[in-house]
Amino acid sequence: MKRRGLLIGALLALAACASAPEAGVSSPQAGFTSDRISVVTRGAGRDVILIPGLSSSRDVWNTTADALDENYRVHLVQLNGFAGAPVGANADGPVSAPVAEEIARYISENHLNRPAVIGHSMGGSIGMMLAARHPDAVGKLMVVDMFPFMGAMFGGPNATPETVAPIADQIRGAMRMAPQGVVSDQTRGMITSMVRTETARPEIIEHARQSNVGVTANAFHELIVTDLRPELANIRAPLTVLYVIPPQAPITPEQYDGFMRASYASVPTARIVKIEDSYHFIMIDQFDRFMREVNTFLVD
Repeated sequence: MKRRGLLIGALLALAACASAPEAGVSSPQAGFTSDRISVVTRGAGRDVILIPGLSSSRDVWNTTADALDENYRVHLVQLNGFAGAPVGANADGPVSAPVAEEIARYISENHLNRPAVIGHSMGGSIGMMLAARHPDAVGKLMVVDMFPFMGAMFGGPNATPETVAPIADQIRGAMRMAPQGVVSDQTRGMITSMVRTETARPEIIEHARQSNVGVTANAFHELIVTDLRPELANIRAPLTVLYVIPPQAPITPEQYDGFMRASYASVPTARIVKIEDSYHFIMIDQFDRFMREVNTFLVD
């Protein structure tokens, strides 16, 4: 039970064509409408799509976009229901899978030529779905601190979506009981374990406070019961995975490293990189190191 509690705490905080605008200026993507996502663009050049994680705002990518938009056209995705965005069609049922389809539609309708995709946490899951189910649409994929099957962290190495479904159901039920617009001490503690940079924590907490409880609960349930490992072999884009060993991880660093690499074993060409001295929000906690990896990823 202690092991499960630690994992739940860590994972709940996992619990976010018109002419290009001038660099540093954000604008809604003209001509594209969706009841699941919105997209704003910055800069000019080759296309990079940034997808935030569970309960996050696209604003978590602001410093990343600042560093990229002189040389790239950056597409910042916001998921409906998170961080104050209208709930829309994400009100019921799965979130990641339909959002991945909407991003595929966005790429197609805006005639983007195999953009690079970077997804954090749940955004990494969405990126994997996108690249596996629409392999011709994605030029490169970077997953920032996410496993292809979160359920294994709850049910062990032999877990399946079916065996972890009761756990996922229980967690979803508990999450749905949380009052809307209230951040509990437990949630604050979870976010503290996810963001090492103290000055960044209030904004991440505010994103969580403004997120719809039902959408967050459904999205987290979907992540637990979705096993993307069988689909990874469909990904033809070069894959980079950045990860950290979370504080208070209930297994040794060596075991965690092994679990991460085993999770992506079906993509032997994947570049898997451990980032030191960071918590889950790598792009905040280790920005310079993160950008070195991003620049290598985009240039290679």
